[in-house]
Amino acid sequence: METPRIFESEYKFCLLLWENEPVKSRDLVKLCAEKLGWKSTTVYTVIKRLSERGVVKNENTIVSSLVSKEEVQEAQIGDMVERTFEGSLPAFIAAFGRREKLSEEEIEDIKRIIEKD
Repeated sequence: METPRIFESEYKFCLLLWENEPVKSRDLVKLCAEKLGWKSTTVYTVIKRLSERGVVKNENTIVSSLVSKEEVQEAQIGDMVERTFEGSLPAFIAAFGRREKLSEEEIEDIKRIIEKD
């Protein structure tokens, strides 16, 4: 199953959900008001949209995720590499390396990840 696309504001919502799930929808409303400045109608709209797309479930006012943070991050990176770098992972890594100065430890971590897969 392909991970559904999650937009930036929805991702911020999901970060709160992943940290607190399972959570009562009314408690999620309070969290979103406090952390994101959202009104309750916005929270319920986002829950409904994400439920329809298979990202979260809302059963008996208890909200929980159906996809993990890691799954969403991997899908977002995959989309960006495909869209921006024409599917070229080496081009993405080169661009990232030019922008962010990597430490020797980070370089070694990346090498281990590449060799592991």
